Amino acid sequence: MTATILVVDDEPDLEALVLQKFRHQIREGTVNFMFAQDGVEALQKIEANPGVDLVVSDINMPRMDGLSLLAKLQEADDKKSTIIVSAYGDMSNIRTAMNRGAFDFLTKPIDFGDLEATIDKTIRHVEMLREVRRRQMEAERAHASLSRYFSPQLASRLANSGGDAMEVHRREVAAIFTDVTGFTSLAETAEPDVLSSLLNEYVGGMTEIVFSHEGTVAKVMGDGMQILFNAPGDQPDHAARAVACALDLDAWALQFRGRWLANNVNFGNTRIGVHTGPVLVGNFGGNRFFDYTAYGDTINTASRLEAANKFLGTRICVSAAVASAAAGFRGRPVGDLVLRGRSEPLRAYEPLTDAASEPTTAQYLEAFAKLEAGDAGAMPAFAALVGVHADDALAGFHLRRLLNGARGVRIQLE
Repeated sequence: MTATILVVDDEPDLEALVLQKFRHQIREGTVNFMFAQDGVEALQKIEANPGVDLVVSDINMPRMDGLSLLAKLQEADDKKSTIIVSAYGDMSNIRTAMNRGAFDFLTKPIDFGDLEATIDKTIRHVEMLREVRRRQMEAERAHASLSRYFSPQLASRLANSGGDAMEVHRREVAAIFTDVTGFTSLAETAEPDVLSSLLNEYVGGMTEIVFSHEGTVAKVMGDGMQILFNAPGDQPDHAARAVACALDLDAWALQFRGRWLANNVNFGNTRIGVHTGPVLVGNFGGNRFFDYTAYGDTINTASRLEAANKFLGTRICVSAAVASAAAGFRGRPVGDLVLRGRSEPLRAYEPLTDAASEPTTAQYLEAFAKLEAGDAGAMPAFAALVGVHADDALAGFHLRRLLNGARGVRIQLE
């Protein structure tokens, strides 16, 4: 680094002395000097040469003195480190200068050995500040990129912690998939400004809910989202977080749908699938792109559970792995789903909020227990439940299965 030093002093012989005393450093390219006669000229030189690293300034000068120059330098966005020079008997002005932000001071007559040592110390300080600013700018750029995926708090931690958490590795996660029914048809018929406003509001609102639970938005695929918990940071309660997030997403999406239906825009229901298990997770974007996402059977299963809602009539479907790992989980068993492309069944549940009706839940659990046991009383039990709660989609699903001759809780999905 070649340090550019601006010396501000009206003594006529000072320029020649400085150039003589620092001739070796100038020849080696470690320092470069500029000179000004007063504060006015100094500001002009700095405006023309913004790369000035530090200023060495006398106090007593015509037009603009050193203290006024120092004040101007401290007002600028790019504050210049300043060494103040004055007579030993002028200590009150030196104290004022230090209080106003001067980095150091020297007394006249100048000892050039002291000047060299003070300049060296100040240059090290300037280099340190530049490194701090460089790292801050890198962190700000990283934070801007990471904020697309992570909550503001997590993005800040990741931006300041280096890239280790972004490297591809295997870990346990809870994955959520969401999708909107009938969105393709809506996209084909809606006006561009309506669709843009609709989708931006929807994705923005869903993302805010994910961030409120400190989840990671791994992908946004039009109306669909892939959400992760326990990645990149450790979340021992990731299954419970995922369930709570899914319930909040469902409640917000219902409210959102209702508002747009009132405006004659037929926005569909949001379907949600949740599963937990091992994945490969990290930045898969190579050197040019940032693509933090996860791959593995856990992700595929969460996606298929989301799709299962269409068949079941539910809006949220979570795996038994999630239900058993989420402390205090409340939900209704759906059945043993044989997902598309699978041969082994997966027990699935419909999670419930604390506000769910206890008598209705108990009535469903009793009917499901009869269905699981092969009890002939399952059909009238589900019929009684649907008779009281015609809007219970899951109970209606099982009643239709029984009426069509199905038995047990094993459900083959196509």
